[in-house]
Amino acid sequence: MSQQHAVLLTLVTYKVALVLIGLWSQRRTHDGVDFFLGGRQLGALVAAVSASASSSSAWTLLAVSGAAFEFGLSALWLFPACVGGFLLNWYVIAPRLRRFGRARDAVTLTEVLAGPEGIEPGARRLVVWVASLIVLFCFSIYVGSQFHAAGKTFAETFALDESKSILLGSAIVLFYTLLGGFWAVSVTDTLQGLLMAATALVLPLAALWEVGGFAALAAGVRDVPVQHYLDPLRNFTGPAALGFVLGTLGIGIGYPGQPHVVNRFMALRGGSDSLRHARRVALAWAVVVYAGMLLLGLCGRVLFGTLGDQERVFIRASSELFPPVVAGVMVAAVLSAIMSTADSQLLVAASAVTHDLRFGGGDARTMLRRSRIVVFALGLAAVAIALLMIRHRRIFDSVLFAWSALGAAFGPLLVVTLLRGPVTPRRTLLSMLTGFGLSVLASTTTQSPGKVLENVVPFMVALGIALLPSFTPRRR
Repeated sequence: MSQQHAVLLTLVTYKVALVLIGLWSQRRTHDGVDFFLGGRQLGALVAAVSASASSSSAWTLLAVSGAAFEFGLSALWLFPACVGGFLLNWYVIAPRLRRFGRARDAVTLTEVLAGPEGIEPGARRLVVWVASLIVLFCFSIYVGSQFHAAGKTFAETFALDESKSILLGSAIVLFYTLLGGFWAVSVTDTLQGLLMAATALVLPLAALWEVGGFAALAAGVRDVPVQHYLDPLRNFTGPAALGFVLGTLGIGIGYPGQPHVVNRFMALRGGSDSLRHARRVALAWAVVVYAGMLLLGLCGRVLFGTLGDQERVFIRASSELFPPVVAGVMVAAVLSAIMSTADSQLLVAASAVTHDLRFGGGDARTMLRRSRIVVFALGLAAVAIALLMIRHRRIFDSVLFAWSALGAAFGPLLVVTLLRGPVTPRRTLLSMLTGFGLSVLASTTTQSPGKVLENVVPFMVALGIALLPSFTPRRR
Protein backbone atom coordinates (compact mmCIF):
# COMPACT_ATOMS: atom_id res chain seq x y z
CA MET A 1 0.00 0.00 0.00
CA SER A 2 1.41 3.39 -0.98
CA GLN A 3 1.76 6.19 1.56
CA GLN A 4 -1.00 8.23 -0.07
CA HIS A 5 -3.41 5.27 0.00
CA ALA A 6 -2.60 4.53 3.65
CA VAL A 7 -3.11 8.16 4.64
CA LEU A 8 -6.36 8.30 2.68
CA LEU A 9 -7.70 5.12 4.31
CA THR A 10 -6.88 6.44 7.78
CA LEU A 11 -8.56 9.77 7.09
CA VAL A 12 -11.69 8.17 5.65
CA THR A 13 -12.06 5.94 8.74
CA TYR A 14 -11.62 8.93 11.00
CA LYS A 15 -14.15 11.06 9.13
CA VAL A 16 -16.74 8.27 9.17
CA ALA A 17 -16.38 8.21 12.96
CA LEU A 18 -17.05 11.96 13.09
CA VAL A 19 -20.15 11.63 10.93
CA LEU A 20 -21.47 8.84 13.18
CA ILE A 21 -20.98 11.13 16.18
CA GLY A 22 -22.98 13.78 14.35
CA LEU A 23 -25.83 11.31 13.77
CA TRP A 24 -25.78 10.27 17.43
CA SER A 25 -25.77 13.89 18.57
CA GLN A 26 -28.78 14.69 16.42
CA ARG A 27 -30.92 12.55 18.76
CA ARG A 28 -29.89 14.74 21.73
CA THR A 29 -30.65 18.06 20.04
CA HIS A 30 -34.22 19.25 20.48
CA ASP A 31 -34.12 23.03 20.87
CA GLY A 32 -31.87 26.10 20.79
CA VAL A 33 -30.30 25.51 24.22
CA ASP A 34 -29.36 21.97 23.15
CA PHE A 35 -28.07 23.18 19.79
CA PHE A 36 -25.94 26.01 21.22
CA LEU A 37 -25.03 24.81 24.77
CA GLY A 38 -25.73 21.08 24.89
CA GLY A 39 -28.40 21.63 27.54
CA ARG A 40 -25.61 22.79 29.93
CA GLN A 41 -24.71 19.14 30.49
CA LEU A 42 -21.06 18.86 29.39
CA GLY A 43 -18.84 16.68 31.57
CA ALA A 44 -15.46 17.88 32.80
CA LEU A 45 -13.37 15.98 30.25
CA VAL A 46 -15.52 16.99 27.29
CA ALA A 47 -15.68 20.64 28.37
CA ALA A 48 -11.93 20.87 29.02
CA VAL A 49 -10.66 19.16 25.89
CA SER A 50 -13.27 20.63 23.55
CA ALA A 51 -12.58 24.16 24.83
CA SER A 52 -8.85 23.57 24.45
CA ALA A 53 -9.16 22.17 20.95
CA SER A 54 -11.46 25.03 19.93
CA SER A 55 -8.98 27.65 21.09
CA SER A 56 -6.03 25.86 19.50
CA SER A 57 -6.73 25.71 15.81
CA ALA A 58 -4.48 24.82 12.90
CA TRP A 59 -2.62 27.92 14.10
CA THR A 60 -1.20 25.74 16.89
CA LEU A 61 -0.05 22.70 14.91
CA LEU A 62 1.00 24.39 11.67
CA ALA A 63 1.71 28.02 12.55
CA VAL A 64 3.35 27.67 16.00
CA SER A 65 5.64 24.91 14.78
CA GLY A 66 6.27 27.03 11.68
CA ALA A 67 7.14 30.06 13.82
CA ALA A 68 9.73 28.07 15.77
CA PHE A 69 11.09 26.71 12.48
CA GLU A 70 11.41 30.23 11.01
CA PHE A 71 12.37 32.42 13.98
CA GLY A 72 14.12 30.10 16.42
CA LEU A 73 14.32 30.89 20.13
CA SER A 74 12.26 34.07 19.88
CA ALA A 75 9.22 31.90 19.14
CA LEU A 76 9.47 30.37 22.63
CA TRP A 77 7.62 33.40 24.01
CA LEU A 78 4.51 31.83 22.50
CA PHE A 79 4.53 29.20 25.24
CA PRO A 80 3.97 31.50 28.25
CA ALA A 81 1.61 33.60 26.12
CA CYS A 82 -0.73 30.72 25.26
CA VAL A 83 -0.47 28.76 28.51
CA GLY A 84 -0.98 32.05 30.35
CA GLY A 85 -4.18 32.53 28.36
CA PHE A 86 -5.39 29.10 29.52
CA LEU A 87 -4.62 30.05 33.14
CA LEU A 88 -6.54 33.32 32.78
CA ASN A 89 -9.55 31.58 31.28
CA TRP A 90 -9.76 28.64 33.67
CA TYR A 91 -8.92 30.40 36.95
CA VAL A 92 -10.52 33.82 36.44
CA ILE A 93 -13.19 33.49 33.76
CA ALA A 94 -14.53 29.91 33.98
CA PRO A 95 -15.88 29.78 37.57
CA ARG A 96 -17.47 33.23 37.38
CA LEU A 97 -18.93 32.89 33.89
CA ARG A 98 -20.37 29.48 34.76
CA ARG A 99 -22.28 30.95 37.72
CA PHE A 100 -23.21 34.12 35.84
CA GLY A 101 -24.52 32.24 32.82
CA ARG A 102 -26.75 29.97 34.90
CA ALA A 103 -28.05 32.84 37.03
CA ARG A 104 -28.99 34.87 33.96
CA ASP A 105 -29.97 31.84 31.83
CA ALA A 106 -27.56 33.20 29.20
CA VAL A 107 -26.83 31.11 26.12
CA THR A 108 -24.26 33.33 24.37
CA LEU A 109 -21.40 35.64 25.31
CA THR A 110 -23.30 38.54 23.75
CA GLU A 111 -26.15 38.04 26.23
CA VAL A 112 -23.67 38.23 29.10
CA LEU A 113 -22.05 41.43 27.84
CA ALA A 114 -25.26 43.21 26.83
CA GLY A 115 -26.53 43.13 30.40
CA PRO A 116 -30.06 42.71 31.72
CA GLU A 117 -32.98 43.88 29.65
CA GLY A 118 -34.74 47.06 30.76
CA ILE A 119 -31.62 49.22 31.20
CA GLU A 120 -31.16 51.56 28.24
CA PRO A 121 -33.06 49.18 25.92
CA GLY A 122 -32.14 51.07 22.75
CA ALA A 123 -28.44 51.05 23.55
CA ARG A 124 -28.62 47.43 24.67
CA ARG A 125 -30.17 46.40 21.38
CA LEU A 126 -27.40 48.23 19.52
CA VAL A 127 -24.81 46.36 21.61
CA VAL A 128 -26.34 43.05 20.51
CA TRP A 129 -26.26 44.08 16.85
CA VAL A 130 -22.68 45.36 16.98
CA ALA A 131 -21.44 42.29 18.87
CA SER A 132 -23.15 39.97 16.38
CA LEU A 133 -21.63 41.78 13.41
CA ILE A 134 -18.16 41.60 14.99
CA VAL A 135 -18.62 37.85 15.55
CA LEU A 136 -19.71 37.30 11.95
CA PHE A 137 -16.85 39.39 10.53
CA CYS A 138 -14.08 37.81 12.61
CA PHE A 139 -15.36 34.26 12.32
CA SER A 140 -15.67 34.50 8.54
CA ILE A 141 -11.93 35.24 8.43
CA TYR A 142 -11.11 32.75 11.18
CA VAL A 143 -13.02 29.85 9.63
CA GLY A 144 -11.68 30.76 6.21
CA SER A 145 -8.14 30.47 7.58
CA GLN A 146 -8.95 26.98 8.92
CA PHE A 147 -10.14 25.90 5.49
CA HIS A 148 -6.94 27.39 4.07
CA ALA A 149 -5.00 25.19 6.48
CA ALA A 150 -6.95 22.18 5.22
CA GLY A 151 -5.87 23.10 1.71
CA LYS A 152 -2.22 23.19 2.76
CA THR A 153 -2.53 19.82 4.48
CA PHE A 154 -4.12 18.00 1.56
CA ALA A 155 -1.87 19.72 -0.96
CA GLU A 156 1.25 18.59 0.90
CA THR A 157 -0.02 15.04 1.47
CA PHE A 158 -1.79 14.19 -1.77
CA ALA A 159 -0.47 16.80 -4.21
CA LEU A 160 -4.02 18.03 -4.63
CA ASP A 161 -5.16 21.46 -5.69
CA GLU A 162 -5.78 23.64 -2.61
CA SER A 163 -9.18 24.74 -3.86
CA LYS A 164 -10.43 21.14 -4.02
CA SER A 165 -8.95 20.46 -0.59
CA ILE A 166 -10.78 23.43 0.92
CA LEU A 167 -14.08 22.19 -0.49
CA LEU A 168 -13.51 18.66 0.83
CA GLY A 169 -12.57 19.69 4.38
CA SER A 170 -15.35 22.25 4.70
CA ALA A 171 -18.00 19.79 3.54
CA ILE A 172 -17.16 17.36 6.38
CA VAL A 173 -17.21 20.10 9.02
CA LEU A 174 -20.54 21.46 7.84
CA PHE A 175 -22.16 18.03 7.72
CA TYR A 176 -21.64 16.96 11.33
CA THR A 177 -22.13 20.49 12.70
CA LEU A 178 -25.50 20.71 10.97
CA LEU A 179 -26.58 17.33 12.34
CA GLY A 180 -25.83 17.60 16.03
CA GLY A 181 -25.04 21.20 16.85
CA PHE A 182 -23.24 21.74 20.17
CA TRP A 183 -23.30 18.08 21.16
CA ALA A 184 -21.71 17.00 17.90
CA VAL A 185 -19.19 19.83 18.05
CA SER A 186 -18.21 19.17 21.69
CA VAL A 187 -17.90 15.39 21.40
CA THR A 188 -16.00 15.53 18.12
CA ASP A 189 -13.81 18.32 19.49
CA THR A 190 -12.97 16.08 22.44
CA LEU A 191 -11.95 13.23 20.15
CA GLN A 192 -9.99 15.66 17.99
CA GLY A 193 -8.39 17.36 20.99
CA LEU A 194 -7.15 14.05 22.38
CA LEU A 195 -5.72 13.19 18.96
CA MET A 196 -3.99 16.58 18.80
CA ALA A 197 -2.44 16.06 22.24
CA ALA A 198 -1.22 12.55 21.38
CA THR A 199 0.30 13.80 18.14
CA ALA A 200 1.89 16.81 19.86
CA LEU A 201 3.58 14.39 22.24
CA VAL A 202 4.68 11.64 19.85
CA LEU A 203 5.78 13.62 16.78
CA PRO A 204 8.17 16.06 18.54
CA LEU A 205 9.73 13.21 20.53
CA ALA A 206 10.28 11.27 17.31
CA ALA A 207 11.85 14.35 15.72
CA LEU A 208 14.07 14.84 18.78
CA TRP A 209 15.14 11.19 18.59
CA GLU A 210 15.97 11.62 14.91
CA VAL A 211 18.07 14.70 15.69
CA GLY A 212 19.98 12.79 18.36
CA GLY A 213 18.69 14.24 21.63
CA PHE A 214 18.76 17.64 23.30
CA ALA A 215 22.54 18.03 23.07
CA ALA A 216 22.49 17.40 19.32
CA LEU A 217 19.50 19.72 18.96
CA ALA A 218 21.34 22.53 20.75
CA ALA A 219 24.37 22.03 18.52
CA GLY A 220 22.21 21.90 15.39
CA VAL A 221 20.29 25.04 16.32
CA ARG A 222 23.60 26.90 16.86
CA ASP A 223 24.58 26.00 13.29
CA VAL A 224 21.36 27.24 11.65
CA PRO A 225 22.45 29.87 9.08
CA VAL A 226 19.68 32.31 9.96
CA GLN A 227 20.45 35.69 11.48
CA HIS A 228 19.25 36.14 15.08
CA TYR A 229 17.97 32.54 15.23
CA LEU A 230 19.43 32.16 18.73
CA ASP A 231 18.33 35.60 19.94
CA PRO A 232 15.21 35.34 22.16
CA LEU A 233 14.51 39.03 21.44
CA ARG A 234 14.92 38.70 17.64
CA ASN A 235 17.54 41.50 17.61
CA PHE A 236 15.17 44.05 19.13
CA THR A 237 16.69 46.34 21.77
CA GLY A 238 15.39 48.87 24.28
CA PRO A 239 11.70 49.82 23.93
CA ALA A 240 11.39 47.67 20.80
CA ALA A 241 12.51 44.59 22.75
CA LEU A 242 9.97 45.35 25.49
CA GLY A 243 7.29 45.83 22.86
CA PHE A 244 8.19 42.51 21.24
CA VAL A 245 7.89 40.60 24.54
CA LEU A 246 4.69 42.35 25.64
CA GLY A 247 3.15 41.99 22.19
CA THR A 248 3.80 38.27 22.04
CA LEU A 249 2.64 37.69 25.62
CA GLY A 250 -0.40 39.79 24.72
CA ILE A 251 -1.76 36.88 22.72
CA GLY A 252 -2.76 35.42 26.09
CA ILE A 253 -5.08 38.29 27.03
CA GLY A 254 -7.17 37.52 23.95
CA TYR A 255 -8.44 34.24 25.41
CA PRO A 256 -11.40 35.63 27.43
CA GLY A 257 -12.77 37.35 24.33
CA GLN A 258 -13.20 34.19 22.25
CA PRO A 259 -16.94 33.30 22.20
CA HIS A 260 -16.35 29.80 20.80
CA VAL A 261 -14.13 28.96 23.80
CA VAL A 262 -15.84 30.57 26.80
CA ASN A 263 -19.25 29.17 25.90
CA ARG A 264 -17.92 25.79 27.13
CA PHE A 265 -17.73 27.27 30.62
CA MET A 266 -21.45 28.04 30.55
CA ALA A 267 -22.17 24.49 29.37
CA LEU A 268 -20.19 22.68 32.09
CA ARG A 269 -22.33 20.61 34.46
CA GLY A 270 -21.63 19.64 38.05
CA GLY A 271 -20.09 21.57 40.95
CA SER A 272 -16.66 22.88 41.89
CA ASP A 273 -15.09 19.41 41.68
CA SER A 274 -16.06 19.18 38.02
CA LEU A 275 -14.52 22.59 37.36
CA ARG A 276 -11.26 21.67 39.10
CA HIS A 277 -11.00 18.45 37.11
CA ALA A 278 -11.66 20.28 33.85
CA ARG A 279 -9.07 22.92 34.74
CA ARG A 280 -6.34 20.34 35.37
CA VAL A 281 -7.08 18.55 32.10
CA ALA A 282 -7.07 21.77 30.09
CA LEU A 283 -3.78 23.04 31.50
CA ALA A 284 -2.04 19.70 31.00
CA TRP A 285 -3.31 19.69 27.42
CA ALA A 286 -1.95 23.20 26.79
CA VAL A 287 1.51 22.39 28.15
CA VAL A 288 1.83 19.25 26.03
CA VAL A 289 0.57 20.79 22.79
CA TYR A 290 2.40 24.13 22.82
CA ALA A 291 5.69 22.77 24.13
CA GLY A 292 5.50 19.96 21.59
CA MET A 293 4.92 22.22 18.61
CA LEU A 294 7.76 24.57 19.55
CA LEU A 295 10.11 21.61 19.97
CA LEU A 296 8.98 20.20 16.63
CA GLY A 297 9.73 23.47 14.85
CA LEU A 298 13.29 23.62 16.20
CA CYS A 299 13.92 19.95 15.40
CA GLY A 300 12.47 20.43 11.93
CA ARG A 301 14.91 23.25 11.19
CA VAL A 302 17.84 20.98 12.10
CA LEU A 303 16.46 18.01 10.14
CA PHE A 304 15.16 19.70 6.99
CA GLY A 305 17.15 22.92 6.66
CA THR A 306 14.85 25.09 4.61
CA LEU A 307 11.30 24.66 3.35
CA GLY A 308 9.38 26.63 0.76
CA ASP A 309 6.64 27.17 3.35
CA GLN A 310 7.66 26.97 7.01
CA GLU A 311 4.08 26.16 8.04
CA ARG A 312 4.41 22.76 6.38
CA VAL A 313 7.11 21.49 8.75
CA PHE A 314 4.49 19.45 10.66
CA ILE A 315 3.36 17.56 7.55
CA ARG A 316 6.93 17.07 6.35
CA ALA A 317 8.00 15.60 9.70
CA SER A 318 4.96 13.30 9.82
CA SER A 319 5.61 11.83 6.39
CA GLU A 320 9.35 11.34 6.89
CA LEU A 321 9.48 10.08 10.46
CA PHE A 322 6.57 7.60 10.52
CA PRO A 323 5.14 4.81 8.37
CA PRO A 324 2.16 5.72 6.15
CA VAL A 325 -0.63 4.65 8.49
CA VAL A 326 0.82 6.57 11.44
CA ALA A 327 1.46 9.55 9.16
CA GLY A 328 -2.21 9.39 8.27
CA VAL A 329 -3.11 9.76 11.95
CA MET A 330 -0.80 12.78 12.15
CA VAL A 331 -2.48 14.39 9.17
CA ALA A 332 -5.84 13.65 10.80
CA ALA A 333 -4.59 15.59 13.84
CA VAL A 334 -4.08 18.68 11.68
CA LEU A 335 -7.55 18.33 10.24
CA SER A 336 -8.81 17.83 13.81
CA ALA A 337 -7.32 21.17 14.81
CA ILE A 338 -8.98 22.77 11.81
CA MET A 339 -12.39 21.24 12.39
CA SER A 340 -12.47 21.63 16.17
CA THR A 341 -12.16 25.38 15.72
CA ALA A 342 -14.20 25.86 12.56
CA ASP A 343 -17.23 23.91 13.79
CA SER A 344 -17.35 25.80 17.11
CA GLN A 345 -17.08 29.14 15.36
CA LEU A 346 -19.79 28.29 12.87
CA LEU A 347 -22.07 27.39 15.76
CA VAL A 348 -21.36 30.62 17.66
CA ALA A 349 -21.86 32.69 14.52
CA ALA A 350 -25.21 30.98 13.97
CA SER A 351 -26.20 31.70 17.56
CA ALA A 352 -25.42 35.38 16.96
CA VAL A 353 -27.92 35.50 14.11
CA THR A 354 -30.72 33.24 15.32
CA HIS A 355 -30.53 33.62 19.12
CA ASP A 356 -29.02 37.04 19.85
CA LEU A 357 -30.73 38.87 16.98
CA ARG A 358 -33.89 36.73 17.28
CA PHE A 359 -33.77 36.39 13.50
CA GLY A 360 -37.23 35.46 12.25
CA GLY A 361 -38.71 34.44 15.65
CA GLY A 362 -40.70 31.21 15.89
CA ASP A 363 -40.89 28.25 18.27
CA ALA A 364 -37.96 26.05 19.38
CA ARG A 365 -38.15 23.71 16.39
CA THR A 366 -38.31 26.60 13.96
CA MET A 367 -35.31 28.27 15.59
CA LEU A 368 -33.38 25.00 15.44
CA ARG A 369 -34.10 24.60 11.72
CA ARG A 370 -33.21 28.22 11.07
CA SER A 371 -29.95 27.81 13.02
CA ARG A 372 -28.91 24.98 10.73
CA ILE A 373 -29.66 27.14 7.68
CA VAL A 374 -27.48 29.92 9.09
CA VAL A 375 -24.61 27.48 9.81
CA PHE A 376 -24.75 26.29 6.22
CA ALA A 377 -24.79 29.83 4.81
CA LEU A 378 -21.92 30.98 6.99
CA GLY A 379 -19.93 27.91 6.04
CA LEU A 380 -20.33 28.75 2.37
CA ALA A 381 -19.22 32.31 3.05
CA ALA A 382 -16.10 31.06 4.84
CA VAL A 383 -15.28 28.76 1.93
CA ALA A 384 -15.57 31.69 -0.47
CA ILE A 385 -13.21 33.76 1.70
CA ALA A 386 -10.73 30.87 1.87
CA LEU A 387 -10.78 30.52 -1.91
CA LEU A 388 -10.63 34.21 -2.78
CA MET A 389 -8.70 35.91 0.01
CA ILE A 390 -7.23 33.85 2.83
CA ARG A 391 -5.09 31.66 0.64
CA HIS A 392 -2.86 34.67 -0.09
CA ARG A 393 -1.98 35.17 3.61
CA ARG A 394 -0.15 33.04 6.16
CA ILE A 395 -2.31 31.12 8.61
CA PHE A 396 -0.38 32.68 11.50
CA ASP A 397 -1.26 36.24 10.44
CA SER A 398 -4.89 35.56 9.51
CA VAL A 399 -5.75 33.78 12.74
CA LEU A 400 -3.90 36.28 14.91
CA PHE A 401 -5.79 39.15 13.26
CA ALA A 402 -9.20 37.64 14.01
CA TRP A 403 -8.09 36.48 17.47
CA SER A 404 -6.84 39.93 18.49
CA ALA A 405 -9.93 41.71 17.17
CA LEU A 406 -12.28 39.39 19.11
CA GLY A 407 -10.10 39.57 22.21
CA ALA A 408 -10.05 43.38 22.26
CA ALA A 409 -13.76 43.71 21.52
CA PHE A 410 -15.10 41.23 24.10
CA GLY A 411 -12.32 40.31 26.54
CA PRO A 412 -12.08 43.57 28.55
CA LEU A 413 -15.85 43.75 28.95
CA LEU A 414 -16.14 40.15 30.10
CA VAL A 415 -13.36 40.57 32.67
CA VAL A 416 -14.95 43.74 34.10
CA THR A 417 -18.46 42.26 34.05
CA LEU A 418 -17.42 39.15 35.95
CA LEU A 419 -15.10 40.84 38.44
CA ARG A 420 -16.90 44.12 39.10
CA GLY A 421 -20.40 43.84 37.71
CA PRO A 422 -22.32 44.69 34.53
CA VAL A 423 -21.18 47.63 32.42
CA THR A 424 -23.90 49.96 31.15
CA PRO A 425 -24.92 49.38 27.51
CA ARG A 426 -23.54 52.71 26.29
CA ARG A 427 -20.19 52.12 27.97
CA THR A 428 -20.22 48.54 26.64
CA LEU A 429 -20.80 49.80 23.12
CA LEU A 430 -17.98 52.35 23.38
CA SER A 431 -15.52 49.82 24.80
CA MET A 432 -16.43 47.17 22.23
CA LEU A 433 -16.14 49.49 19.22
CA THR A 434 -12.89 51.02 20.49
CA GLY A 435 -11.20 47.69 21.11
CA PHE A 436 -12.31 46.22 17.81
CA GLY A 437 -11.62 49.37 15.79
CA LEU A 438 -8.13 49.92 17.20
CA SER A 439 -7.24 46.27 16.63
CA VAL A 440 -8.33 46.37 12.98
CA LEU A 441 -6.61 49.72 12.44
CA ALA A 442 -3.33 48.55 13.96
CA SER A 443 -3.38 45.25 12.06
CA THR A 444 -3.91 46.95 8.70
CA THR A 445 -1.56 49.92 9.11
CA THR A 446 1.38 48.93 11.35
CA GLN A 447 3.99 46.23 11.91
CA SER A 448 4.96 46.77 15.56
CA PRO A 449 7.50 44.56 17.40
CA GLY A 450 5.67 41.47 18.59
CA LYS A 451 2.45 43.07 17.31
CA VAL A 452 2.18 44.98 20.59
CA LEU A 453 -0.03 47.63 18.98
CA GLU A 454 -2.35 44.94 17.66
CA ASN A 455 -2.45 42.57 20.65
CA VAL A 456 -2.07 44.76 23.74
CA VAL A 457 -2.91 48.44 23.12
CA PRO A 458 -6.52 47.93 21.86
CA PHE A 459 -7.27 45.59 24.78
CA MET A 460 -5.90 47.99 27.39
CA VAL A 461 -7.72 51.02 25.96
CA ALA A 462 -11.01 49.09 25.84
CA LEU A 463 -10.38 47.86 29.40
CA GLY A 464 -9.84 51.43 30.58
CA ILE A 465 -13.14 52.51 29.03
CA ALA A 466 -15.00 49.60 30.63
CA LEU A 467 -13.51 50.43 34.05
CA LEU A 468 -14.45 54.10 34.02
CA PRO A 469 -17.19 54.88 36.56
CA SER A 470 -20.56 55.54 35.01
CA PHE A 471 -24.10 56.20 36.14
CA THR A 472 -26.49 53.29 35.73
CA PRO A 473 -30.06 54.46 35.11
CA ARG A 474 -32.74 52.93 37.30
CA ARG A 475 -35.37 50.67 35.78
CA ARG A 476 -38.55 52.49 34.96
